[in-house]
Amino acid sequence: MFRQAISQYINNFRGFRREVWILAIITFINRAGTMVLPFLSKYLKENLHFTYDQVGTVMVFFGLGSLIGSWLGGKLSDKIGFYKIMIFSLFTSGLMFFGIQYVTTFPGLCIAMFSIMVIADMFRPAMFVSISTYAKPENHTKAMTLVRLAVNLGFAAGPALGGLIIVTIGYRGLFWIDGATCITSILIFRLLVKEKKKVSSPETFTDDTKKSRTLKNDKLFWLFLFCSFATAMVFFQLLTTLPLYHKEHYGLTEFHTGLLMSFNGLMVFALEMPLVSFFERKNVPKLKVVGWGALLVALSYLVLLFDAWIGILIISIILITFGEMFNFPFSNSFAFGRAPKGQEGLYMGWYTMMFSLAHIVSAKLGMGIIATYGYAANWLFMGLFGLFSFACCIVLQRLILKADT
Repeated sequence: MFRQAISQYINNFRGFRREVWILAIITFINRAGTMVLPFLSKYLKENLHFTYDQVGTVMVFFGLGSLIGSWLGGKLSDKIGFYKIMIFSLFTSGLMFFGIQYVTTFPGLCIAMFSIMVIADMFRPAMFVSISTYAKPENHTKAMTLVRLAVNLGFAAGPALGGLIIVTIGYRGLFWIDGATCITSILIFRLLVKEKKKVSSPETFTDDTKKSRTLKNDKLFWLFLFCSFATAMVFFQLLTTLPLYHKEHYGLTEFHTGLLMSFNGLMVFALEMPLVSFFERKNVPKLKVVGWGALLVALSYLVLLFDAWIGILIISIILITFGEMFNFPFSNSFAFGRAPKGQEGLYMGWYTMMFSLAHIVSAKLGMGIIATYGYAANWLFMGLFGLFSFACCIVLQRLILKADT
């Protein structure tokens, strides 16, 4: 029985082309080195002694840079190709991470964070387009999931190691490692993967409705983008206010926070691919799974209202992990599948922009609520907003079913 379970798990990873595996490997290397982000709010608050409002403002500039970078990356991927954008983005942002550690003033960090994220987040839509180019059409969702697994496996290793580095040699080591891994991963990509032009699109793009569709008139896609934004805005409290909550409410160290983040990444690594394969075998509608994910993300914050027991943090992490495993792979696949031929970069650019906008709103709004009303009010608001996203997903699914009949 055990051997059969292991064999079935391994079978979920068969059928990928060599280039997809290389994309996953370099994504893991890059993400394992991305140790700054989970501790950024703590670094600004505790090391640079910024106020909650200043921390929120820096995160807004972080998100604005990400927003513009995502749009540029999507636009330029359709114009000059994903390959050049990926190389430029990671190599340049790696160099910039080396220098940002020396910027310690509030105005300087606002400008620096904005600049680095414009460059760094050009990578994401370009990477999504690269997967569609190198992956087999029938494996597109699973290929997206494989790269997400690499992200989360790196995220499992990164925060725990990052927390250990902070308590031993300080925050500066994180910036050096982050920059080095950006450069290392993209050099590996450049050496092992040759540029390939996108010569064909998955079969799902060939119907007449999609040929006539444009982003401007695709109202259902705009509703989908709002659902993606709403869920991501709630989810990103995991990286902004939650690490501060660990320290201020429960007295946890950076290492303990890193372990909780690592638990999230390990769960995704172990369970996401089997879950995606299961839902695809059962032909469960993508938007239905996306809605379930939004519901679980909402519940992960509502349970934090029961704060008398520290174990509630583990329950919250479990809920939010299942929420992201349900929501993100299938929302990603839905967004790409919605795009007409030749507009994949544009559609994926706008999709990733919603995550950037979510970063902006999540940080500023969360910090503002906490500063004025406290953590409990923030968890209540985020949970209710997540439930609203769940309701919007249900409406969207019904509208799409109606439009297809």
